[in-house]
Amino acid sequence: MLAIFKKEINSFFATLTGYLVIGVFLLMTGLFLWVFEGEFNVFDYGYADLTPFFQLCPWIFMFLIPAVTMRSLSDERRSGTLELLLTKPLGETALVMGKFLAASVLLCIALLPTLVYVYAIDQLGNPVGNYDAGVVLGSYVGLLFLAMAYTAIGIFASSLAQNQIVAFIIAVLISFMLYYGLALLGNFEILQQWSLRGHFDSVARGVLDTRDLLYFISITALFLFFTVLQLKSRR
Repeated sequence: MLAIFKKEINSFFATLTGYLVIGVFLLMTGLFLWVFEGEFNVFDYGYADLTPFFQLCPWIFMFLIPAVTMRSLSDERRSGTLELLLTKPLGETALVMGKFLAASVLLCIALLPTLVYVYAIDQLGNPVGNYDAGVVLGSYVGLLFLAMAYTAIGIFASSLAQNQIVAFIIAVLISFMLYYGLALLGNFEILQQWSLRGHFDSVARGVLDTRDLLYFISITALFLFFTVLQLKSRR
């Protein structure tokens, strides 16, 4: 697993992939928060807090993370290296976890510079420092767990198709349905409870309920398990 992790991290930063992911994420959040007028603009929002940022990130991640993961297994299948990897005493679980952890670390690195936004909000408050640190911390925790769920979904989608674009589309569709699609089913409370959005909003309020965290962990583990099963079926 460690070898796969190192290989994936090196591939991210040996090419432009890692830098593009970080750059695109920071550019999009920066423009929407501070430049473009609208509901996500901090100055238009009227309050010194990062609610617009945490409302925006799940939608950016919904497209950015599949773009990161679409190559993870589909490219291996297309080039024929997946079969070679599976013949080694590596194991499907180690292969999947190595790729999952590498993509997750890349996303954590992309989030780190956004701490500058926290400082900016701190300085914009009246008085200075007048923001809810608990809500900000909870929202960042929620973002990390949501990103891990999206990453697991993206890797699973990549295991289904040789074509990267097809893998990207599958990942976006599954992520959209789990984040927003189920949340639309207001008349079906059981289905609504399974939406990523509902649990993310709960964590983002600053209350770290173990039920919400277990939900994210379960969704992540489920799609990683599906990916392992998919790889095992190719042996």
